[in-house]
Amino acid sequence: MSLSESESEPGLRTRLVDVGVELVAAEGAAALTLREIARRAGVSHGAPRRWFPTHLELLSAIAHRGFTDLAGHAETALADAPADPRGRLTTLGRVYLEFALGNRGMYELMFRHDLLESGHLGLRETSLPLFGLLTDLVGRARADADARLVAGALWANLHGIAQLWGWGSLQLATGADDFVPLLLSALDAHLGPEGAQ
Repeated sequence: MSLSESESEPGLRTRLVDVGVELVAAEGAAALTLREIARRAGVSHGAPRRWFPTHLELLSAIAHRGFTDLAGHAETALADAPADPRGRLTTLGRVYLEFALGNRGMYELMFRHDLLESGHLGLRETSLPLFGLLTDLVGRARADADARLVAGALWANLHGIAQLWGWGSLQLATGADDFVPLLLSALDAHLGPEGAQ
């Protein structure tokens, strides 16, 4: 059976990723089956294999879009951020948490270990510039510490805040109605209290 003309066109690759991005936003990462993406793109269930030989490759392309979007949000926010490293870290942390909480399905997909380990589309490398920026800012804020380790611990803390806030656990445990005080506490924990440097 041959593919129809619409199923072999180069634009189908982008359309499949677009459909995947819409699907993950609407229904979460678990909804991202090849069959459902193909159905919503209006092609046969075998058509995605022409452009994405494996399911992981298609999921990686969708996750790549998430990393690109997150980096774009960070770049835009940092253009207007304070010049000092702590102010920039506060802005970066806020953008990260807002993205994670506003795009829960995409966020879950972006950090799936199997996708990051697969090497498709250099997905792991796509995430590294943002971590590099975090490390640079931490290094400028904490010259007395190993910036990569502190940045890693801060990132893990932000990731935990995103997960626990999304589940409603932190609101219940802390009584907080906004994640910003938790972000500021995380920065204090990893950088020292503001003004103490």
